[in-house]
Amino acid sequence: MMGASSIGIAGCGIGGLAVACALAKQGHSITLFDKFDTPRPVGSGLVIQPVGQTCLGRIGVLKAALERGRAIYQLRGHESRTGRTVLRANYGAWGGAAFGLAIHRADLFECLYDKATRSGLTIVPSTEITATVLEKDKRILCDQHGQSYGPFDLVIDASGAKSALSPIRTQALPYGALWGTVEWPGDTLLRPDCLTQCYRGAHHMLGVLPLHDDGRTAIFWSEPTDQLEAWFSGDLDAWKTAATKLWPDFAPFIMQIEAHEAMTVARYRHGTLAQPWGERIAYIGDAAHQASPQLGQGANMALLDAAALADAIRNGPIALAPQAYARKRRLHMQFYQAVSRVFTPFYQSANPTFPWVRNNLMHPVSQIWPANRMLTTLISGDLVPTGV
Repeated sequence: MMGASSIGIAGCGIGGLAVACALAKQGHSITLFDKFDTPRPVGSGLVIQPVGQTCLGRIGVLKAALERGRAIYQLRGHESRTGRTVLRANYGAWGGAAFGLAIHRADLFECLYDKATRSGLTIVPSTEITATVLEKDKRILCDQHGQSYGPFDLVIDASGAKSALSPIRTQALPYGALWGTVEWPGDTLLRPDCLTQCYRGAHHMLGVLPLHDDGRTAIFWSEPTDQLEAWFSGDLDAWKTAATKLWPDFAPFIMQIEAHEAMTVARYRHGTLAQPWGERIAYIGDAAHQASPQLGQGANMALLDAAALADAIRNGPIALAPQAYARKRRLHMQFYQAVSRVFTPFYQSANPTFPWVRNNLMHPVSQIWPANRMLTTLISGDLVPTGV
């Protein structure tokens, strides 16, 4: 390491906590800012892919995450009208060492937050960072009340999709989702170690993601973005009936939803920051790139960004670390952003051609070697070098 530095991090999400833990381990002085009174996660279930698990291992939280999550060995999707399988991707042998780690966002957050609080860094709550100023070779951070913090040798923007610091420009995607957490029913035939999805064309997608051995399970339902708010004033029973008609096996899960408030809205945008760095500042996670969740790479990308930036800070002058981080992550980030943009319409769109191509061309080809192996590595997150 080139020497201990003072580093300010905006955002106490997955990426911010991960990079804070990694840099505190290196001996840097870390100040982590979060807008909430008590830092907390937003959302439901997610999957940490194998390369993301490696990043968790490097900061010492993988064991805790494994205890709070569930190993997923296959992604499976079928067409509602025919029951025909149109998506199947295996991580490896059932019960083997390769798997996706399904976990509730709150549980992953707690693993990272516990590690951070034990790492000797400073966490400043109720402080939304809204601006940064470069003064000579240092950066100052400013909050919503105009108060200043610093100076810092480096600032890291991990404040997410609504970052006030990042110059990223994004485009809203036409479909979002509703997420809820229920209990795994005893009378279901679905596998508890598989992410299972059902499609009606590409305009309806619903799924079940087991999260823990204690029975916690995430369910999701896709909806056009412009109809998400209207859903909360709609007939809940009519929604349950429609979803069950599409996928009868979904019934014992969705019937546990007793109020609209049990579901959480997720909106998605696509955009990539061409230069995820500036003088004495680096952008990671959603502040640097945003995409649909179809490839399951959101949390994965934030963890990889955090690991790559920590490596760059450890191995070179801190003033050059943001550029070094960007070089390390460029290929992987650009590739997965491009693939996400291309693949998303085949699973969430109103175009009737895309699901036909998905069902009759993409899926059959994906089950033949070497395409089946490529699909596995694509989902696992390391089809191209990660930079970590």
